[in-house]
Amino acid sequence: QRPPQMKPVQITNRIGKLPIFNSMKTPIKIFNVFLLTAVLSSCTSTQISSALKTYNDLTAEEQLTTNDVIDGLKQALVIGAENSTALTSKTDGFFLNPDIKIPFPPEIEQVQTKLRQLGMNKLVDDFTLSINRAAEKAAGEATTLFINAITQMTVEDAWNILKGEDDAATIYLMEKTYAGLELKFQPIIQQALNSVNATKYYEDVTSAYNRIPFVNKVETDLTQYVTDRALDGLFLMVAREEAKIREDPLARTTELLQRVFSQQ
Repeated sequence: QRPPQMKPVQITNRIGKLPIFNSMKTPIKIFNVFLLTAVLSSCTSTQISSALKTYNDLTAEEQLTTNDVIDGLKQALVIGAENSTALTSKTDGFFLNPDIKIPFPPEIEQVQTKLRQLGMNKLVDDFTLSINRAAEKAAGEATTLFINAITQMTVEDAWNILKGEDDAATIYLMEKTYAGLELKFQPIIQQALNSVNATKYYEDVTSAYNRIPFVNKVETDLTQYVTDRALDGLFLMVAREEAKIREDPLARTTELLQRVFSQQ
């Protein structure tokens, strides 16, 4: 990001207090006028006009309107949202991505250990695969809610994202969509888990474990666990897509994106 620029009046006030500057004000002004006169006298009127036009054109190109910022950020968010949902909703989008793969619930890690000790590796592996498949199925439903949130972006939202932290757009989407996504994901994940009997198996083993005296009770809400981890993984991928657009000029696939994010 560019460092904040100090206002001209601040610079003038600070430098003007230095004794050496005060003593040189008049000579500097005279020299500047002389230099400018010498430069202009060596140029034709056509050259001067051409130089001024080039400067004005470059200045106009660098200026961003509020609409430019809003439209550019909407483009960026749409691209990030679509890419992240495509990556997570494909087969093995969760299961083969070590950064977002949903593991056997840690609160019953001791149950997994016991089952593997008893030679039930396939049962544990199938269960882990099933909860990741459920997340992949749910992730595909996120795009619509993301797009709705993007279209409702305000002017204030847009400027806050452009000048904000590297994950400002991701935070915006989380604030606007997390609750809705949670409600949308839960029935999809519940249905997917039921289809492979994962929910029943999970509840059976945890209930049995909880009946053992003096053990710490474990959570049995598998749907909530998978929903939470699915959303964590989805927004992690959104954040990575945002980082690409902010940091990599090649990821800015439209002229508007290039203009907007060159000003961040």
